[in-house]
Amino acid sequence: MENLNEGYPVRKFDGPTRRYCQTLDLRDDPELISEYRRLHSREGIWAETLEAIRQAGVLEMEIYLLGTRLFMIVELPADASWDDVMGRMAAMPRQAEWEALTARFQQASPEASSHEKWRLMERIFHVYDE
Repeated sequence: MENLNEGYPVRKFDGPTRRYCQTLDLRDDPELISEYRRLHSREGIWAETLEAIRQAGVLEMEIYLLGTRLFMIVELPADASWDDVMGRMAAMPRQAEWEALTARFQQASPEASSHEKWRLMERIFHVYDE
């Protein structure tokens, strides 16, 4: 298990990137949350899901959990369109199946796409803002 107080390494990219932060709530059920964690582990994640993320143009994707709240960070090339990347990912083989599988864990409409369930967050503070 990772030590949360040690932080997480951050990848460096050859070119400029843009960061997108999203949130989504899980159902308040410890068994469902445990299974959701397993599905997102190295052993549980589908190879097709990882490939869809890469093929869509995502450079980095991380999901964090606190209680029932999920927080996702997505890094894209600076010249990539968020909507285009999300559209490509949604069209990948088995993506609809993955969305249907994970929907039962989430406090969102089961018919909603990933793009609709995960809500983009507004950055309200940045230490380097001037």
